[in-house]
Amino acid sequence: MTAKKWCISFLCIVLAILLLLGGFNIAVDPFGVFGDSILNWFSYDMTGNPRAAKITYLDEHHTDYDSYIVGASATSSFGKEDLDYYFGAGFYNMIHYGADMRDTEEICDYLIDNYTVKNLVVCITLSYGNKYDYESHELTGSMHPKTDGSSKLAYFMRFAYANPLYSVEKIKAKFEDQYLAEPYDVFDVTSGAYDKRERDIEPIGDMDRYLAAYPEFTDYRDTPIDMPYIDETAACLVRIKERCDVKGIRLEVVTAPLYYEFIMRFDPAQVRAFYEKIAAVTPFWDFSVSSLSHDPRFFYDETHFRNTLGAMSLAKMFENDSVYAPEDLGVYITPENAAEYVSGIWGAEFDDTDYTAKVPVLMYHNIGGENLSPELFESHIAALEKEGYQAVSLQQMMSFVERGTPLPENPVCITFDDGYYSNYEYAWPVLQEYNMQATIFVIGSSVGHKTNYKDTEFPITPHFTFEEAKEMTDSGLIAIESHTYDMHQWEPYESGDRVRTSILRLKDESETDYVAALKADFIKSAEEIAAGTGIYPQALAYPLGYSDSLSAAVLMELGVKMTFSIDGKGCTLIQGLPQSLYGLSRFYVQDDTTAEDILDYVRTNG
Repeated sequence: MTAKKWCISFLCIVLAILLLLGGFNIAVDPFGVFGDSILNWFSYDMTGNPRAAKITYLDEHHTDYDSYIVGASATSSFGKEDLDYYFGAGFYNMIHYGADMRDTEEICDYLIDNYTVKNLVVCITLSYGNKYDYESHELTGSMHPKTDGSSKLAYFMRFAYANPLYSVEKIKAKFEDQYLAEPYDVFDVTSGAYDKRERDIEPIGDMDRYLAAYPEFTDYRDTPIDMPYIDETAACLVRIKERCDVKGIRLEVVTAPLYYEFIMRFDPAQVRAFYEKIAAVTPFWDFSVSSLSHDPRFFYDETHFRNTLGAMSLAKMFENDSVYAPEDLGVYITPENAAEYVSGIWGAEFDDTDYTAKVPVLMYHNIGGENLSPELFESHIAALEKEGYQAVSLQQMMSFVERGTPLPENPVCITFDDGYYSNYEYAWPVLQEYNMQATIFVIGSSVGHKTNYKDTEFPITPHFTFEEAKEMTDSGLIAIESHTYDMHQWEPYESGDRVRTSILRLKDESETDYVAALKADFIKSAEEIAAGTGIYPQALAYPLGYSDSLSAAVLMELGVKMTFSIDGKGCTLIQGLPQSLYGLSRFYVQDDTTAEDILDYVRTNG
């Protein structure tokens, strides 16, 4: 082979390799810059680079929206449903992590120039004064050239000839993807916000248990944070406001809630200048600091807060008193009050006594026969009444958390599992005598079975009927909730090798099949309870106390607001944190549990 032919062959091979590499990256499109027409997995793309992938997505779907909220990661916690409701609009969340005000301005300009925009909410934080026009990584942190005016050719070439491992990882992740969000697909595509289903069902017990799960709050750093870009941030906001005024777009500016110790890292004089210069452009709602800023249970880290805090903030803006929010959450900042407001930020102390409550929960089963005697049960209730304890309903507990409705002094929650006839025959009359409320979690497949286990010949401890359940619920003292329809099976009486003794996924069961089975089971349970009592259930007690993130997330999607376990560690309810209603601990009342045992537990955990 001549040298000329060799060179031509070599160049052809190189060209073929380049074409294959570029074609591979374009086809797989791990950052969503080429349209992702094959895998169509924008949640993955947005996780890699939300600045780029969201523009690609919206170019095809912007007609589904007419309003936008723009800002750094904390922006995600202002929920689309709430924004749509309050503004009467269709919002998309344009969060772009690691954002600065230059990024925010460029995105706002693109939205205004290319889409229909009726409302624009700009979410800023003190961190905007710390950095400006900063790109963390040429692939994961770059702006789309449509927004920053950079070379489109250079931009697309950069992604076409990026390390092919990015594409390989996307293909691998596609085969591993699961029902809940994974680290590689953290976005809900249709809203633009983070997928926080798993975050939203985390059981948030007392502070010690929370700090064990989030240890970053126990040894918080105190390195000072400088704010050299206050003027640049204000100048960007001036230009955004001018464009909105020209286009007739409603502009709202908000500052996101921050963890208090993070705020303390800023210089008060710089914070004052930041607030004064933003207020000089436009009045804005500030949610940076409140009594809740001191409570790490409302945060994942120093700048990321739970969705419920975003919901409270919007409710405060729009004067929705049906949503709980502390009085000091949210201040409307104007040039007249900015300096005075900032001077009051420093020096507050943490105190959660006004918005938390400890509620001990008791768990009973069958009464009578070889089980807990009716007399011993009555002694429990009599002792609670004598000591001034007041039984509360699940609805009261939900109202405390969701709306801030006060609980009575010395609350205690009484529950029964399974739906035994003895609850109707023995427990209900005692509860009536002492005017004590209780909740019974029924196994749907056992309701009304007095002699046999389901359709078998095996004997069963009698369970009450829905007619008897209706009698109890009509008294106003008893609520009927779910213990699943048929996910609490008694293995010795079941046939086959796929017996569900708990709500957990069976061995070798696919995730898709499990989710479908759990949904069908709860819906059947709930519909039968609603038909029998007239009240649709909102709570579920986990059979055997077992649960996991997947089961909890599915139940939340189905409208379950409260779940119960068994571990007996006590319950702390937190106003404004619906997560505090999940995985509630209960004290397992045994057949020989005395009245003094009951009192010892409620005193310790109340």
